[in-house]
Amino acid sequence: MPLPKDKAWFSARRYGYGWGLPARWQGWLVIVIFFAALAAGVGFARSHPMAFTIYIAALGIALVAVCAWKGEYPRWRWGKIDGE
Repeated sequence: MPLPKDKAWFSARRYGYGWGLPARWQGWLVIVIFFAALAAGVGFARSHPMAFTIYIAALGIALVAVCAWKGEYPRWRWGKIDGE
């Protein structure tokens, strides 16, 4: 279940659907871990390209799962800030 705005690790995008940049340090840590895991698997890409593709997909699914769990509720937005 998405967290309220004041406790969410990832804020909702202002335009469009999904999440924007992290709003708290925990979100930034998740992004750093994601890119570190991605960089750790790059050497594996040349020798096993299909396995690397599956690895990237798994990392992406994990990132989206964390954003859904610890982020604001994603919905389509047209730029207006709630409450204005």
